[in-house]
Amino acid sequence: MNTRNKDTIEVEGVVTQLHPNTFFNVKLDLGTDILCHLCGKMRKRYIKLTVGDRVRVAVSKYDPTKGRIVYRLSGTNYINPANPNFRKK
Repeated sequence: MNTRNKDTIEVEGVVTQLHPNTFFNVKLDLGTDILCHLCGKMRKRYIKLTVGDRVRVAVSKYDPTKGRIVYRLSGTNYINPANPNFRKK
């Protein structure tokens, strides 16, 4: 966990579902499933996310059911939760 702002906590997770208007369901490493949206810089630079991508999420202390995706992690090997036979390299 990393803390940049005193009101948010950064945790890592995996994108499990896509919704319209850049909303995503993310399963955190802590075991919870939250609804997230993209931060402004990711929208500005047209960074695309798909199911199974590993991301860093900023979660508010005041509403832990929602978060903001601030970074897409790359170069990690993991199993896609939507298709267990697919392994990203």
